[in-house]
Amino acid sequence: MCAQYCISFADVEKAHVNIRDSVHLTPVLTSSILNQIAGRSLFFKCELFQKTGSFKIRGALNAIRGLISDTLEGKPKAVVTHSSGNHGQALTYAAKLEGIPAYIVVPQTAPNCKKLAIQAYGASIVYSEQSDESREKVTQRILQETEGILVHPNQEPAVIAGQGTIALEVLNQVPLVDAFVVPVGGGGMVAGIAITIKALKPSVKVYAAEPLNADDCYQSKMKGELTPNLHPPETIADGVRSSIGLNTWPIIRDLVDDVFTVTEDEIKYATQLVWERMKLLIEPTAGVGLAAVLSQHFQTVCPEVKNICIILSGGNVDLTSLNWVKQDERPAPYQTISV
Repeated sequence: MCAQYCISFADVEKAHVNIRDSVHLTPVLTSSILNQIAGRSLFFKCELFQKTGSFKIRGALNAIRGLISDTLEGKPKAVVTHSSGNHGQALTYAAKLEGIPAYIVVPQTAPNCKKLAIQAYGASIVYSEQSDESREKVTQRILQETEGILVHPNQEPAVIAGQGTIALEVLNQVPLVDAFVVPVGGGGMVAGIAITIKALKPSVKVYAAEPLNADDCYQSKMKGELTPNLHPPETIADGVRSSIGLNTWPIIRDLVDDVFTVTEDEIKYATQLVWERMKLLIEPTAGVGLAAVLSQHFQTVCPEVKNICIILSGGNVDLTSLNWVKQDERPAPYQTISV
């Protein structure tokens, strides 16, 4: 596995030791009403309670600590990344712990709460357009100006390994789990989880979930080749608008069992279910996994999966943008299905 992919399971184990003193062991919660709706047992890994409000601190902190130990001259002059919000917050927090300046390239369209949080943690924000090309162009300019080091939000191997520590925790917390459902944008989290699960319990399924409006992971799996989104996707799940990349794709191609796409209405419905039934303020990106499990397609193709861990990836909700909650119409409630 080491030669084939950008990380191995040993890298995830190393990351776990590297970061465990500074991240929360987030709880796994259940809901009898959501179990009833889904017709199976759901276990929600609550990364919304993680430091900086999302799972991203795992990868960011592992990367920062790796940079310090790998850099002969001491600490890097600066760290630079591009992020719609959560990775930016996490990298800024991790860099601040180690006394390193952080520069975050943020699309103008990113939620205000995430931009404000990045600034509150002490980073310098540089704005870009929403497209991946614009983000990368601005990032390269800032790297040159600051003589900083890039910590990519989802393709950096140390970041992917850090995200894989989620799976190590879940296997201890819920040994009976037989599937993981993971939101996918750039693919760092699902790749890290897949490396870990297939090394420890290969029979456990790893499913990726993404918006139908940002279905590059699904298209890549169907075609057998990396197929990025052609245009910046329009989806309420702002944390998964980016495309999978060269480092995450081989892992997803080989180790992720299936990819499920969900509509915007399904994401809204699932997100509101978690708010109302579990009293957890997740961001819509974190609702993508539950939306996939409740979808008719999942019910049809995965009848044998009984105990599912759904990653609630974050809780950085831009409350000022919740105009969609006021809509009168909601999708009809899902039927309870016995499986």
